[in-house]
Amino acid sequence: MDLDFKKTGGLITAVVQDDNSNRVLMVGYMNEEAFQRTVETGFVTFFSRSRNKLWLKGETSGHKLVVKSIFTDCDKDAVLVKAEELGPGVCHDGYQSCFYRRLDGAEWTINEERAYDPKSVYGSNA
Repeated sequence: MDLDFKKTGGLITAVVQDDNSNRVLMVGYMNEEAFQRTVETGFVTFFSRSRNKLWLKGETSGHKLVVKSIFTDCDKDAVLVKAEELGPGVCHDGYQSCFYRRLDGAEWTINEERAYDPKSVYGSNA
């Protein structure tokens, strides 16, 4: 599993895609430890740049991502993780996907309904 973590400063881009629909759910970053933990546990783990620590997706919400398959690009500096969602959505704003805004002309518009109430999951910090 010789991914090139050095080329990109220790982090690789990780695109997460729904295994059934192929919809892109989110994008995060993995350091080598996060990638190893993802492979070993079968649950997607990221490296949080803002918190400077490993982050198991769903550790707060329970909306974990079960790994179905992992692919890498030709440069081995990014991964595509196909996963099954355990929960109504992966976005901390309450949507199924973090990509819920579409550019219409010069404006971003929300193009789907909320899948859950983020305040009921994350409290007043949502």
